[in-house]
Order: sequence, then structure tokens, then C-alpha cells
Amino acid sequence: MITPSPSAQSAAPLPTRRFWTMMGPGFVVAVGYMDPGNWATDIAAGASFGFALLSAVLIASLAGIFLQTLIVRLTLATGKDLARLIRDRFPRPVAMVVWVVSELAMIATDLAELLGSAIALKLLFGIPILAGVVIAAVATFAILALPGARGRAPELVVGVLMSVVVVCFGWELVMAKPDPGALLAGLVPTIDLARDPEMLYLSLGIIGATVMPHNLYLHSGLVRSRLAAEATEADRKRAARWLTIDLSGALALAGLVNGSILAVAAIAFQGIAPDAAAPGIEDAHALLGSTIGGAAALVFAIALLAAGQSSTTTGTMAGQIVTEGFLNLRLRPLTRALVTRGASLIPALGILWSSGDGSADELLVLSQVILALTLPFILVPMLLLLRNRSLMGGLAMAPLTLRIASVMVVVLTALSGWLAGTSAMA
Repeated sequence: MITPSPSAQSAAPLPTRRFWTMMGPGFVVAVGYMDPGNWATDIAAGASFGFALLSAVLIASLAGIFLQTLIVRLTLATGKDLARLIRDRFPRPVAMVVWVVSELAMIATDLAELLGSAIALKLLFGIPILAGVVIAAVATFAILALPGARGRAPELVVGVLMSVVVVCFGWELVMAKPDPGALLAGLVPTIDLARDPEMLYLSLGIIGATVMPHNLYLHSGLVRSRLAAEATEADRKRAARWLTIDLSGALALAGLVNGSILAVAAIAFQGIAPDAAAPGIEDAHALLGSTIGGAAALVFAIALLAAGQSSTTTGTMAGQIVTEGFLNLRLRPLTRALVTRGASLIPALGILWSSGDGSADELLVLSQVILALTLPFILVPMLLLLRNRSLMGGLAMAPLTLRIASVMVVVLTALSGWLAGTSAMA
């Protein structure tokens, strides 16, 4: 659901027999955990180190589950989404800075997803990336113009697209026939992750591409839209358990998809020494066709298109929640999409027009640098809110959980700065 409706907030309390109506936010959020940015890092990791960095995918998935669980509890405890809480609980200048940074994150996210869809259209139909960007933008407008765009229609479309990605990569993994023992061994972290600089860089890249600002806003808004205004504390605690199950299952599935992307890339690039430059999505597509077969390459491109298009839709949904929360301004979904998409289309079309398809990788790097720089501006206020026991009430975190959350925020903040600096100098 893009924006909470009055009827959603005045719904009946949440007895167990009706909790099935709350299911779904985790699966919408999971789309952002297997977007084109994740594909790029997974492919580079699989091509360079085989199955060895599956452990980084596992760590990233667990970190994502932990952080998204925190945002679920914060929303249920307060009855407000993250954007609205920052607006209400912090001085206005601070809240406005966070809002501006959050809008930059929405634009950067949209840019990456646009490029992913455009690359998929090129692989499937030979459409130049410049034209593919325009087609992908129009497709998102069409989804958000559906009659139920203020209800659950976009969620259902996203669910269908996510199912396509899951089925496609399940089929890819079966066709690739990886060694089960090697896959299991790759899930165990080794000391090489810290010793090898390139291994460490790719591992951090996988983690950094997984935790993104828009997922926190999106999950918070979706949870709020399902919460009854008169829900008791017992209702909220019960909802926290159910929504955690929903989230864990969805992000575990996203982790399996990311692991499959890495494994398929590892098999496709097996025995082939990677070039000095990290292999990209188009390189993986070409090698899949030559090593596994044309059908595998086709399914790969279809999955990329579904991942890119579903991610652009959820990014617009997150942007709607940010605008309403920080500015108390309720825009139509299509209007919000025009604002964000217009801001991301300008640099995309300008650079692609002047430099051609080869500049797509540079734009992807730019989007990831922006996301890395914006993440701390969202994580730090979220942590401060979680540490406010009077605000959290009966859903307050245990001291150990808060310590773990604090360490994770510090690590992710340092990681974001390091990745942004490293990527900018590359």
C-alpha cells in the first residue's frame, strides 16, 4: 500500500485470526534486496572468487533482517512511520536536512533501477539503453496509474514480478548444476575475507548494496498502513511477531536469489580469468549463453527486467511515504513518480546521450556512491528513536539488542563512507 488510508488506520483491532491481512510488507521490501545494484556486486563476486563470497551474501541477509525488524518494532510502538517520527521528534532544521538527504537517496535508487531495466531491455530486444530508460520510466507510470494505485494493486504487481525473479533464478540454478558441497562451503566465512583486499572490498560491497535507505522508509510505511489505531499493546506485540515472520521469510528468499546470482556467475566465469575491470551484467549474460545455453541467458534477462521494474515501483512507493511523512503533503502516486523519475531521468538521459551505452556502468557507480553517503543520515536518527524507552513503551528493545544495533549502525556508517570514497576514486 503506497499511502495509509483513513480506513486502514481505523480498522478493527488485530486478533490472531485476522493477522493474515497484515502479511506482505516483508515481501514488498524484499524486492529492494535483489535489485540491479545487488546483481552487479553478486556477479563481480562470483566471477572473481567463485562460491567463496556466499558467506558475504548470508551476512548481508542477516543484517538486513535485523535492521528491518527494528523498524517494524519502532513503527508498531509509536503508530507512526520513520519519516513522520523524524519530523515530529527532531528539531525542524535537522528534520529538513534528513528529508533532503532522503530525497537524494530516492533519486539515486530510482536511477539504479532504471538502468537495470534498460539493460534488460537491451539484452532481450536489442533496444539501446537510452531508449530503454524511457520505456522503463513509462512502464512504472503505467503501474502506478492502475485504478487501485492507492490500495494494494501495486503491491500485487510487485509480488508477481518478484515471483518471476525467484522462479527464473531457481531454474538458472538447476540448469547450472553447482556442486552442493562447494555451495555449503562458500557459506562459511574464512580468514581470506580479511586478508585479501579485493575479497574484502567485494564483501563490503555486497553488504553495502543490501541495506538501502528507501527500504527502511518503505517497510515503516507499509507496517503503519496495516496497524489499527485502537490496537492494544498486546495486539502490537503480537503483530511484531507475525511481521517478523513475514520479514524473515521474505528476506531469506531474497538472500537465496542473491546467492543464486553469485553461484550462476561463478559457474559462467569458471576457468575464465576476469579482466582488469569488474565484469558487468552484460558480460554475465553473454557468458551464460556460451557456457550454459541460450535459454539460460534469456531467463537471466527476463529476471533482470522483473527485478528492475519491481524495484522502481517500490522505490516510488517509498518516495510517497517520505513526502507525506516529512512534509505532510499527500501526493498522488503518479505525481510522486513524476517528481522522482524526472529528477533521475535528467542525469541518466544526459550522460547516456553524450557518452552512449558504455556510460551505464558509471551511472550505476554514481548511484551507489550517493546511497552510501546518505545511509548514515537515516540510520542514526532511527537508532536514537529506538533508544528512547519512553517512546518505545512496551516494545522497548533489550539492552543487548540496542548495543548490537548501535555497533551495526557505527559499522555501516564507516562502511558507507569507505565504499563511497573508494568508488569515487575508482
